[in-house]
Amino acid sequence: MWEHIWTHLKSGQPHHVLYGIMLGVAFGLGSRLMMLRTDYRQYPTYPHGRIIHISLGVIAASLGAVAIPALYKKDFTAITFLTLAAQQFRDVRNMERQTLTKIDSMELVQRGSTYIEGIAMVFEGRNYLVILSSLLTSLASLALGLPFGIAMGVLTLVLVNSLKSGKSIAHIAKAEIAEVKVDGPDLYVGDVYIMNVGLSSNQQIIAERGLGIILTPYNPNGKATLSNLGQRQAILFDLSTILGVYRDDGEPALVPMAKLDIKDGRLAVFLLPQEKDPAKAKAVVLKVPILESAVRMPTEASVNQGESKQHG
Repeated sequence: MWEHIWTHLKSGQPHHVLYGIMLGVAFGLGSRLMMLRTDYRQYPTYPHGRIIHISLGVIAASLGAVAIPALYKKDFTAITFLTLAAQQFRDVRNMERQTLTKIDSMELVQRGSTYIEGIAMVFEGRNYLVILSSLLTSLASLALGLPFGIAMGVLTLVLVNSLKSGKSIAHIAKAEIAEVKVDGPDLYVGDVYIMNVGLSSNQQIIAERGLGIILTPYNPNGKATLSNLGQRQAILFDLSTILGVYRDDGEPALVPMAKLDIKDGRLAVFLLPQEKDPAKAKAVVLKVPILESAVRMPTEASVNQGESKQHG
């Protein structure tokens, strides 16, 4: 098939198949660029991390765009190539997991394994979205014509844009700034006990620079999600990354913490930011992403649904 395309290129008479493939690759790569963002987490790194993911996006877009013309030619080995691509992208997920795990050990406040697994899953899934975008664009272009291919490409970009980000803490809980209290050696955020602080110097630092936030879940699902240790660590990591952290290595009493009020499921967050800005801290915590592997939905269980019907 590639020889057929190359023949048309050399003869100066490009075939509509070539245009369909080029259109599929263009929209597939465009969707990957739309999803590629280096933000406060500084991942993927710039420029080399971005080069890796853009290169993988080109490969994914090419595979999706070429699959349809290959099937038109009854070359069913194209399905085999898509299977190999899936295996390759799973390897990418493993690579991301290993890289982030090694980097995480050097952070003052770590992401945690749940956050890392979520990031690795996202990078794998985005390559599949690129394949879908280029495949649908190529299919519409070859089956209906270039204008329909362009229209389909635009629709896939809209779809990708809607799928590139999930829910945040704001969807499951409300946030309130709470007073940080040091009562002797005991540290509280609001009325939630956090930990015991022994050294008077640390007690003084916490009293001066401590910032507390209490998250109140809207329903049992939110309560179960906030109780996940990985989700709590993600909250601490995002707050510490954006606001800074007032500590150095070897100071366990100054480590940010998140503790549950077991009675009602509220989550108390304690941190020592470099920039003590309560309004900004509240905004940051509400934008922390909900990790897919941390989501819990106890109300969806059949036993709980039966109880709700009985009470209703």
